[in-house]
Amino acid sequence: MMRRHRTVAEDEQSIDLTPMLDVVFIMLIFFIVTASFTRETGIEVNRPDASTAESKESASILVAVNNNGEIWIDKRRIDVRSVRANIERLRAENPEGAVVIQADEKATADVIIKVMDAAREAGVENVSLATEEYR
Repeated sequence: MMRRHRTVAEDEQSIDLTPMLDVVFIMLIFFIVTASFTRETGIEVNRPDASTAESKESASILVAVNNNGEIWIDKRRIDVRSVRANIERLRAENPEGAVVIQADEKATADVIIKVMDAAREAGVENVSLATEEYR
């Protein structure tokens, strides 16, 4: 009879982990939904230095121009004629997003101006050029 009493007492002492797992799962979903994912252009560029550089928080559309005049958006090389269509597609995903052009310091002004014109033709008013903070 003592033996039977012990098993009942041991069953009463076990902890139910289901509510804790539910809370952890809900927190995981919350952090995944609220996390902001950074977009990358796909190439690394050497940005020029500027003494008037400012931090830009709402940059959701990044366009990179390397020293060879190649244009990159979302890790894909883009022809200059399709820049506008790509920016319009990205703007449809985030209408409030600004365009930031990450141009290499040896990139030609001609390519940079074509990208800026394409962004403005796509309806983006907030177009910026990325630089490094002057040291």
